[in-house]
Amino acid sequence: MNAFFTVIPLIIIRFGILSILDKEALKRAAFFAPLIGIEKAAYLFYQISNILIFIYLCFLKITTDSYWFYVGLVIYGLGVLLCLISVSNFATPSEKGINLKGLYRISRNPMYVAYFVYFFGCVLLTQSLILLIILLVFQISAHWIILSEERWCIKKFGEEYINYMNKVRRYI
Repeated sequence: MNAFFTVIPLIIIRFGILSILDKEALKRAAFFAPLIGIEKAAYLFYQISNILIFIYLCFLKITTDSYWFYVGLVIYGLGVLLCLISVSNFATPSEKGINLKGLYRISRNPMYVAYFVYFFGCVLLTQSLILLIILLVFQISAHWIILSEERWCIKKFGEEYINYMNKVRRYI
């Protein structure tokens, strides 16, 4: 089976479900906080690696004749579930616009964590070292994007976000 089919749930969740839950949430999800310094380069790596993941999966096959298939299937399934929950949580922020409920009580960045788990499941399903390397570039560059988002959230939400940061870890 072609591995491109693994991205269909992500597309449905990210664009379909998010826009059904709240059209403004889709706009918020597409917003990137202002970038400074190395964050600008990280943004470029983030976007390129994101595109490469989708394109490269078009050329990969899911390998079913290995123990890794079953491990990958479980991790991929967990990634789908985390994406669904984190996107749903993202679509329902507080009246002030800050996300504090659901997975946001556990992680300040549950969508990034969900994407990593999701795509790591794809890595295991395809047993692709190249896809793993692209995913690592994606995740490392996401760290810099997260830093810019947190700086923006502090500026926008002030003390409320600082208190949230003190209670909740950046990653799960």
